Amino acid sequence: MSTSTLLIYIFFGSVALSYMMYGKSQRKAIALLSGIGLAVLPYFSLDLWLMVFLSLLMMALPFFIRI
Repeated sequence: MSTSTLLIYIFFGSVALSYMMYGKSQRKAIALLSGIGLAVLPYFSLDLWLMVFLSLLMMALPFFIRI
């Protein structure tokens, strides 16, 4: 595993933690679910670029879906 891959994992993990904390404190379900999805996604993704694409999609989801 390269250094850049580890930095990508750390970045998306910190965004996941931020989304989960925000979703829980503000009672925003979509932000909480996006955070959980971002935290779980690296365990199921086989390709790095697919994981990056899906993670960016999950990061943008709370801005487009208002629940």
